[in-house]
Amino acid sequence: MMRSLLYVPASSERFIAKAHERGADAIILDLEDSVLPADKLSARAELAEAVPAVGRNGAKVFVRINADAGLMFADAEAACRAGAFGLYVPKARQAQTFADLAAFLNRIEVPLRRPEMSFVALIEDPGAVLDARLIAKAPRVMALSAGGEDLALALGAQPVPEVLRLPKLLIHYAAKAEGLLSFGMLRSTADYADHDGIVAAAREARMHGFDGASCVHPAVVGLLNDGFSPSAAELDWARRVVEAAQTGAGSFVIDERMVDAPVIARARRMLGI
Repeated sequence: MMRSLLYVPASSERFIAKAHERGADAIILDLEDSVLPADKLSARAELAEAVPAVGRNGAKVFVRINADAGLMFADAEAACRAGAFGLYVPKARQAQTFADLAAFLNRIEVPLRRPEMSFVALIEDPGAVLDARLIAKAPRVMALSAGGEDLALALGAQPVPEVLRLPKLLIHYAAKAEGLLSFGMLRSTADYADHDGIVAAAREARMHGFDGASCVHPAVVGLLNDGFSPSAAELDWARRVVEAAQTGAGSFVIDERMVDAPVIARARRMLGI
């Protein structure tokens, strides 16, 4: 599971030093928006130490590379050589970008005998929202996510839930249509101090089938881990459904609700069986 994905500026030694203690399922070392232009090359050079440092407790490690072609491929190479699990690819607009990255990385991965890197496509403009299904089909893309703040900027809109709900759901549907993971909540992640709002948003996102969400502050990690995990009551229900299904009945009743094939499949998925 990747319920929580914590952004950490790749230029901040202080944040990198503590990242492995935050309990996040994944760490996103950011070379893009949180790093000043003057610091991008040095932050890239530090990935060799930062990647293993933040992943030492088992978190998957992604690197958010820069979208600028003059930085993208060098960022990707550094992340690959450092041992990162995958790349967050910002401002994703077309599938060809991922094909080019995959071909480029293959020439590095094969000599290193390391696994292929996976990609998360970060969709941040209206055209890419409409092309999300095509992006989801691109090589190595394992998940889609929306960049709410940039998307609202491109729309000339405010990054409020009413604006972000539809495009985020469209991106989510594109991911699920292609069997990919889908990360996000139907709101911006920037307001990290609104813990009550985040709890409600995580619960809502999980109800829609989102798999997890990113965050920019470690205080949010636990909220996401809880919000995207089944409750004790849900797990108990799932166990009872699976146990009852073993009798061979095509449909039956649990807690005064009919259970049939899709409900059984949902219970099995919840239990990971």
